[in-house]
Amino acid sequence: MGNAVQLDDVWADRILSSVKGLEYGNVQIIVHDGKIVQIERTERKRFDSYSASPGRSRPEPLKQQSR
Repeated sequence: MGNAVQLDDVWADRILSSVKGLEYGNVQIIVHDGKIVQIERTERKRFDSYSASPGRSRPEPLKQQSR
């Protein structure tokens, strides 16, 4: 068997921060040799169907947020 995962307060805070505010998506924790080395967050945005009715302008594109 490999080494047990070492989880300290710093990594616990990083994981919780990655999950905080996430509505749809996933958080993946990458472990190498029993140590957390990376956290990946994939966030999905879901939108209601947009009906292009007369008089409605198209919504502005979302700006990319940096991590």
